Amino acid sequence: MRAVILISVVVILFFSIILHEIAHGLMAERHGDPTARIMGRITLNPLPHIDPVGTVLLPAIMIIMNLFGGALPIFGWAKPVPINPRNLNDPKKDMMWIALSGPGTNFAIAVFLALVYRLFAMPNTLAGVVLFYGTTVNLFLAFFNLIPIPPLDGSRILSGVLPEHLSYKLAQIEPFGFIILLLLLVSGVLNYLFFALIRLSAVLTGAYLLF
Repeated sequence: MRAVILISVVVILFFSIILHEIAHGLMAERHGDPTARIMGRITLNPLPHIDPVGTVLLPAIMIIMNLFGGALPIFGWAKPVPINPRNLNDPKKDMMWIALSGPGTNFAIAVFLALVYRLFAMPNTLAGVVLFYGTTVNLFLAFFNLIPIPPLDGSRILSGVLPEHLSYKLAQIEPFGFIILLLLLVSGVLNYLFFALIRLSAVLTGAYLLF
């Protein structure tokens, strides 16, 4: 049962991160850059989106750790869509909207899954548990990506509102961004976000019987 739930949630995660990247590409196209479509990235075909680490290795490790009693949030990322800022109408402002579109899409997916849960009243069923944790995963993807640490979307959004000199300083952190995020994960700091979002999922779905 636990394995079925984990695999189902990973399938939701897989397509959620693909939709996250497609949203970036569509928003870039709307603001003048068709690079993602030209490169074949505006597609639900998973193959062009697969990142060996973020789409395969990391989720697999987290599944295994959860199967053996761990309590880690399951998340990942797809290969970033290619964006050429020179094609954008207003690169600084447009990049902010492109970055926001990804987390916005995940939040919309979370709300959709929560509505399905509420409409069909699925507490204490396999489908209900999968929908609940699918909601949580998408909330985590949305809020995690809003963390203002490069290369996450939150840093692009913040750069869009900061003065140029501060935006440049923020960009200089990017080579260390993955290390910072890894430390947040290993230290357990991200678990606080994950458990807070479980509570938010309970509010959205009405799944109070789980608590």
